[in-house]
Amino acid sequence: MKILIVVENLPVPLDRRVWQEARALHQAGHEVTVICPQMKGYTEAEETLEGIRIFRHWISPEARGIRGFLLEYTTALWGELRCALKAWRRGGFEVIHLCNPPDLLFLVALPFKLLAGVRIVYDVHDLWPEMFEAKFGKRGLLYWAVRLAERCTLALADAVIATNHSVLASVKQRGNLAEKDTFVVRTSPQGLDTAAPVDLALKKGRKHLVGYIGVMGNADGVHLLIEAAAHIVFTRKRDDVHFLLMGGGPEHQELQQLRDQLQLGPWLDLPGRVSDAFLFSGLQTMDLGVACDPINDYNDHCTMNKTLEYMAFGKAQVMFATREGRFSAGDSALYVHENCPRKLGDAILQLLDDPDRRQSMGQAGRIRLHEELGWEKSTHQLLAAYARAAR
Repeated sequence: MKILIVVENLPVPLDRRVWQEARALHQAGHEVTVICPQMKGYTEAEETLEGIRIFRHWISPEARGIRGFLLEYTTALWGELRCALKAWRRGGFEVIHLCNPPDLLFLVALPFKLLAGVRIVYDVHDLWPEMFEAKFGKRGLLYWAVRLAERCTLALADAVIATNHSVLASVKQRGNLAEKDTFVVRTSPQGLDTAAPVDLALKKGRKHLVGYIGVMGNADGVHLLIEAAAHIVFTRKRDDVHFLLMGGGPEHQELQQLRDQLQLGPWLDLPGRVSDAFLFSGLQTMDLGVACDPINDYNDHCTMNKTLEYMAFGKAQVMFATREGRFSAGDSALYVHENCPRKLGDAILQLLDDPDRRQSMGQAGRIRLHEELGWEKSTHQLLAAYARAAR
């Protein structure tokens, strides 16, 4: 089968979920092409990796307001359509796999479905209406346009896959989908170097290292972790804890400014996007991971990559008690039940001061990841979804 995957958020192979899906489909004997944006160091317009053809297109910077939001998606859709036409001329495709957000990607698939009968697999990474509301803090005309785009995508899809059961339940209800057309394909990490060396220099001479990995946007709650660090250092008077917050995003500069305003420079590093080698050493060295995504309707449905990566490295973690966060982490996390930096800081110290508990929680997380949430199970579901779409 010839498959075209379209993703807008990140380029491949940086987007771990999409790249794992593409590799699994290729290894199952399918011919796979991926369309993605040019960003984050992946700027080649066209290349082939591991037998998978990749087309990349220019996209405007990530939206910071409604105007930026419209510009980002307009440029993305134009680039995606041009790349899809190129893929069609190069041999065509029988299935087009749409990875949200946004849910506007159905506009790219629509002409191929109507004119050539191409089948559509809708891959729900996030609930876009909830994501829009969390990002802009309000409902309005654009919010309802987003809801309409989601409904249009659901109406066109021949099979729907989602990252977890709560996301799937929402889209099943909104699209009135049959059970046989829906599948859960979890985002479980592969290829992490869990034998990476410990780098004690990252602790800057302190006893404990608290780590964060992931995007730094306005919906990710990193400011709450920085405020929690200030509580630990200045209110709880702890000078034995260092913080390493790895990742980039549209709020990175503002978060650096917040760190400096709170006079946390000696205790908190914000290196931005880091190499895999640095990331894996950071994960290996940290005593505790933090998932500071605040509790809201959007995050309640999200399976966070950082949570699974902490589990892969056998690290206990502290997180705000989002619904899917609790399901994923299980007994490997200590949960904070309100979006309060002070309580987040107190929970961090509670685990740092209990090394035996941290060790047992980390072991529980590693076991749960491998036995319950592993990628092998998701691969079976992915292939089943394609079999359903091709019926």
